Amino acid sequence: MNNLRAMFKPIIAVVALATALGCQPTGGLNGLAGGNAPSSVSEDIVWPQPPNPARIRYVRSISVPGDVGIKRGFFGTLLDVVTRREQERFIRPTGVAESDGAIYVADPGAPALWIFDPQRQASVAVRELGGEALLSPVAVTPERDGRAFVADSLINKVFLVDRGGKMVSTIADSGLKRPVALAWDSAIDRLYVADAVGQQVLVYGSGGQRLLSWGSRGSGDGEFNFPAYIALSRSGEVLVTDALNYRVQAFDQNGKFLWKMGRQGDGSGDFAAPKGVATDSEGHLYVIDALFDGVQIFDREGALLLGFGSNGRSAGEFWLPTGAFIDARDQIYVADSYNQRVQVFEFVGRSADSHPAETAKR
Repeated sequence: MNNLRAMFKPIIAVVALATALGCQPTGGLNGLAGGNAPSSVSEDIVWPQPPNPARIRYVRSISVPGDVGIKRGFFGTLLDVVTRREQERFIRPTGVAESDGAIYVADPGAPALWIFDPQRQASVAVRELGGEALLSPVAVTPERDGRAFVADSLINKVFLVDRGGKMVSTIADSGLKRPVALAWDSAIDRLYVADAVGQQVLVYGSGGQRLLSWGSRGSGDGEFNFPAYIALSRSGEVLVTDALNYRVQAFDQNGKFLWKMGRQGDGSGDFAAPKGVATDSEGHLYVIDALFDGVQIFDREGALLLGFGSNGRSAGEFWLPTGAFIDARDQIYVADSYNQRVQVFEFVGRSADSHPAETAKR
């Protein structure tokens, strides 16, 4: 942790100075890290800006299959030209995940589950499953062998699909009132589902059977006021964005409350509209805030380390970002909903003694 704090020391100093001067971010979070991101993708877009060492680097933006190297065939391209049909693209992506090179995007605006698979040079927009049209696919999480779960918040079902978008199975539990977020624990074959209306987390086994659930409406430990997003830390903690309590709560795999962090506000380190949550290989906690149009990064004690992003349409800027996912290579995927894209970043500030996250109380 000492090495980790040393890495972020210049950033923490900037935050402290801004707080002392009474400064608050107005259009995003870049005020924490040395100014707005450059708008040109030809530049190396990083946070914080030089001369501080880079911690986060912009990688690319994804809106259509071609953005990940999937090429349209000759006859398909010719047909598009003849019919003047535009290439399909994301409409309002809210959930994103990656597995073995394939990218899965839940898009209630389409409505569809998009699967971009550059290794197979294939892409598909899944619009119906089991003979039922998708109405509001809002969340996705990878399972195994290229399969993924997708939650539809209006149908109130969770579907398991294969890498080609074909349905494998369905969870249609009467206890699901509005499933809005998913996380799969491959170590113990469990699916965690955040239910916004039920104000709880439901847990299912690999066969779709409900194993347990926890939570109720309230502001106490283990209670929720509209749980909106869910993720697993590298050490197996279940992290839940408790949206209208303006916090993130952590639980063990059986629902035991572990810790919480966050508070309502419009300053550095506060939450105004917390959305997606994720962790990198060193245990940093990333929380998207749709009102700030940015991402805040905290250490395992809940201290703010860095913020990146601001309102806009250029590379590294956001317009109502929602879902987040961090893969095994520390690539950070952010569903930039109203910019109709997924933006990809990477954590490049690893310390010499990289290690998985450990449970810590905040």
